[in-house]
Amino acid sequence: MKTPARVKHIVKWIKTYATKNNIKTLVVGISGGIDSAVVSTLCAETGLPTIVLSMPIKQRKELHNLSLSQGEFLTKKYKNIKHLTIDLTPTFKAFERAFCEKNSSLLAFANSRARVRMTCLYQVAQSQGGIVVGTGNKVEDFGVGFYTKYGDGGVDISPIGDCLKTEVWDMGRHLGVPQAIIDAPPTDGLWDDGRTDQDQLGGISYADLEKAMHNDENKITPTCKKERATLKTYRAIRAKTVHKMNPIPVCKLK
Repeated sequence: MKTPARVKHIVKWIKTYATKNNIKTLVVGISGGIDSAVVSTLCAETGLPTIVLSMPIKQRKELHNLSLSQGEFLTKKYKNIKHLTIDLTPTFKAFERAFCEKNSSLLAFANSRARVRMTCLYQVAQSQGGIVVGTGNKVEDFGVGFYTKYGDGGVDISPIGDCLKTEVWDMGRHLGVPQAIIDAPPTDGLWDDGRTDQDQLGGISYADLEKAMHNDENKITPTCKKERATLKTYRAIRAKTVHKMNPIPVCKLK
């Protein structure tokens, strides 16, 4: 499917779902990354009332500025957009203090940032008769499981869940997303040191992860040494995160 047709299809899908389920408002968290920029713009294209939230938590200035630029882009272009900035830093610092002497890991704190934001999104969504619109793409959500369970993985619908990361970039260009967001290295924004997605994914780019995902799904053994190594890393990452993608195990009683 070509980019214009993909955009049109997703916009129609969101609008149909909302109409069928009597949804009054779409709510999206905008992080300054390409995924949330594209999803928020797709929601804006539906014409439905859409609230976009910037939710900084000890955020690096450059990333927060990208989030603000997306909010400005949307409010200038679309009449159905409302942009809110909710500073969650004081809330999260209080959370950190409660655990500072309890041997909490940095990874746990990073994931807790995502869960605090999820709580904020649902507070707004339920107050406005809306739903939380997910921003995860196919590689992250169904390939390597690169998201926080009950954090950015806690959503009501997933419009780009069947789109590869490279396809998301294509949609961003088509939709006129600010160039700075398109050019920025992808990051989840959950770490004080500003590490990128590629840093956290074994140094592998999204383009290479997409190849590995294709090879794994189709049981293809690459002839290229680098692609074999990438496939091995992809499978190792997926093995650790596949529990996120599976239904919650239920103990069945006879």
